[in-house]
Amino acid sequence: MKQYLLFDLDGTLTDPKVGITTCVQYALKDFGIEEPDLDKLTPFIGPPLAESFKQFYGMNEEQAGRAVEKYRERFKDTGIFENEVYKGIPKMLKILKQKGFHLAVASSKPTVFVERILKHFKLDCYFEAVVGSELDGTRVNKDEVVCEALQRLFRNRTVERDKVYMIGDRKFDAEGAKAMGIESVGVTYGYGSMEELREAHADYIVRSVEELTSFLLRETRENQPEPTLFQKVFAIFYQFALFMLVRSLTQYILLTLLSMVAMKLPESVRSFFMTMGIDGQTYYYTGNTKAIITAVSFTVAALFVLKIARYIIGRTRDYMYLLHLRREPKVNYVLLGTLTVGFVLGLNLFSELIRFAETSVSYKQVAQSQYSAGLVLGLIAYGFIGPIAEEVLFRGIIYGYLRKFFGVKLGILINAVVFGVYHMNVVQGVYAFLMGLLFAFAYEYFGTFKVPVAMHITANVLAYVLTNVEVRGTFFVSWPVCVFFLALGIVSLVALMQQKRVF
Repeated sequence: MKQYLLFDLDGTLTDPKVGITTCVQYALKDFGIEEPDLDKLTPFIGPPLAESFKQFYGMNEEQAGRAVEKYRERFKDTGIFENEVYKGIPKMLKILKQKGFHLAVASSKPTVFVERILKHFKLDCYFEAVVGSELDGTRVNKDEVVCEALQRLFRNRTVERDKVYMIGDRKFDAEGAKAMGIESVGVTYGYGSMEELREAHADYIVRSVEELTSFLLRETRENQPEPTLFQKVFAIFYQFALFMLVRSLTQYILLTLLSMVAMKLPESVRSFFMTMGIDGQTYYYTGNTKAIITAVSFTVAALFVLKIARYIIGRTRDYMYLLHLRREPKVNYVLLGTLTVGFVLGLNLFSELIRFAETSVSYKQVAQSQYSAGLVLGLIAYGFIGPIAEEVLFRGIIYGYLRKFFGVKLGILINAVVFGVYHMNVVQGVYAFLMGLLFAFAYEYFGTFKVPVAMHITANVLAYVLTNVEVRGTFFVSWPVCVFFLALGIVSLVALMQQKRVF
């Protein structure tokens, strides 16, 4: 959980447009430059002044220095107060302070001006450290400002970079944060655009003070008693047990009804559902029957817990929304696809090559039941309906509870363990554990429940088709192909993780 927050001033806490642009206008007049449109001068808000004069008006070092002096001539007594606090900022700072956050200001504006502005607007009481640039032209780069702010905020203690956010509206804030190894939150209600913040690789982007407040407070506990461990476990176990009970009961009812009417059906119809044993007297249910019953029982069980699932998925979505305001690039979805295909095929081929399936009698029974169904029925039951229902339970409900009660990292791990144990045999259990880790990771990474559902469907369809197609004895079932697909999955996973941290 983040506990230390560094705020930029201009465009983040206050709107300095009138003061800054009129002072820039004043300075430009000294060079014979008339600029009546103040909107054209808003790029001066955020970066160091001297750099802006050089960049936008082609000034050399000496001219830029003179322009800064002229700017400050008007700013120190007049422009400094042509400013206003963004609506909602005082309330947000008060709440953050009450919640125990440690706040500091890290601005490119000279410290003396920052302190006067904060005091004027009565915001100084919220900050433990206030750091800006120096009037002599030193410490103007954002990384230097951030570094000094961290040193003052942590005093003589080791800087815990994983517990810090730098919050600002321009690319310089994101770049300064990255240079110091901390995460950044870009705000688009200031003077930096969504595109600018994306290109600067801001870790998170919010669009209003309200969203910023919700984002920063997302990990704080609600004003409710902390549930006991028993209450947490019971909440999860209850939904799991309810799902399994309804599923088993539905299967029992369907099989009972079928046994009552089967012998009254015409032989041509009965043969679809039942097949006669070698003794000529005993009937067994066909793979098609088991596929239909599986599809119906999964559907009924999922519908039974759908109300609570929709609530938890919605709550999780609202939380994740603030973490995923930055649109994912299309290439990340391509990487997700190659990750899924790579691990599904790689793990299945690995299991086949080491004859892992032969170590479990229970798995053989499950496989015989599932793969004796017709391809279409099997795909519907085990490739689509089963995965959707399981995602409603495992990522929708169980993981939703786990991430709230135990955090993302431990939640992903426990969810994968439960998902593996649920399959009741070591072969599917190991595979389900590994895929469960990937499903929950992708859920967190992309911030939408549709992603693990799509991954689960893809995984089951690929595995089902692979098993139904006779590939044994071909080059496809070989170590080079297996290693290729596993490498493809690993490379895709690493590429995603390098772009964004999930936990």
